[in-house]
Amino acid sequence: MELPQTAEIIIIGGGVMGASTLYHLAARGHTNVLLLEQEPFFGTGATGRCAGGVRYQFGTEINIRLSQASLPMLERFAEEIGQEVDYRKIGYLFVLTNEADVATFRRNVALQHRLGVATVWLSGDEVRDRLPLMRLEGALAGTFYGEDGLVDPNSVVMGYIQAAQRLGARAVTGVAVTGIGVANGRITHITTSHGQIATPIVINTAGPWAAQVGAMAGVSLPIVPLRRQMFTTTPLPQIPPDFPFVIDFGQSLYFHREGAGLLIGMSNPHEQPGFDQRVDEAWELVNLEAAVARLPLLEQAGLAARWAGLYEVTPDAHPILGPTAVSGFYVCGGFSGHGFMHGPIAGKLMSEIVLDGQARTLDVRSLELRRFAEGQLIHEYNVV
Repeated sequence: MELPQTAEIIIIGGGVMGASTLYHLAARGHTNVLLLEQEPFFGTGATGRCAGGVRYQFGTEINIRLSQASLPMLERFAEEIGQEVDYRKIGYLFVLTNEADVATFRRNVALQHRLGVATVWLSGDEVRDRLPLMRLEGALAGTFYGEDGLVDPNSVVMGYIQAAQRLGARAVTGVAVTGIGVANGRITHITTSHGQIATPIVINTAGPWAAQVGAMAGVSLPIVPLRRQMFTTTPLPQIPPDFPFVIDFGQSLYFHREGAGLLIGMSNPHEQPGFDQRVDEAWELVNLEAAVARLPLLEQAGLAARWAGLYEVTPDAHPILGPTAVSGFYVCGGFSGHGFMHGPIAGKLMSEIVLDGQARTLDVRSLELRRFAEGQLIHEYNVV
């Protein structure tokens, strides 16, 4: 494989963040940009192993505004990028089973309403009426917003990659970055499994591996990988076509339609940071038992597929966007489980930060790396 000896900008990581950033730089006329992905295919890391959910229902203003900028880009994706992404507006329905969550979600819904997101507040009885197949005796309340839904992750990644390539940018798989050169506090080059490339700018979009890439440049990033796993079932014809993305918030248990069956997952609160992407069969059994207790119909289903992937988690469950203390080294990562849905706008914001010196579409200065040293963390409650 022959790589260029120089590049204006190098992007490390070929998931949705890297693909979106590559496209938005190319769309601004900057085509001497190289994206490097170590795996054989684009989007097979955290992006390719996510549940595909997209939502407006968050608990902080910055996350809601990211959704308000990003999800319309997914709606326009086929028109603007030339790739269908199967945006299904099935709605997210959060089921709340304890009083503390009810109180917090009331405040979250008030914030969402103030920002123009018309989330519907549901009583416990209204939740049960909407989900008659589920056993929800303990539901105290719920929230629903019909513009939330599902999008195909692979289509988004490949849509951006192919559009960027048509504009003249380059994206390569099977190339591992093994080092980043820094001299006098500035990026000078990267070292790869296929040789060295001189560049003044590196954008770290390596997802769960972002901290490792940061360390190569001497930048400490508070991003840790956490395993999350899910499975799909064989067909369940009893599940109605309008079945929403249901989240039993107190258990971090979720269900949504996947083909003729369901996709089901549950976060393990005891999971330790690491890069293990094997399915934990013991936790899968816990997940299955909790799911059957909520949806007894699952006793009639078989297991169709199962997999595990990695969340990229920061201490405040918000991403890191922007520059670092090393000139020319930028970070776009740490989205803590909701990166796929914010990938479109994140790539556009990164193009603005790199080319213009600051983001123009949305003020994201609160998401810069320096907030951790300055104690300016922004905590997100609504993360599953």
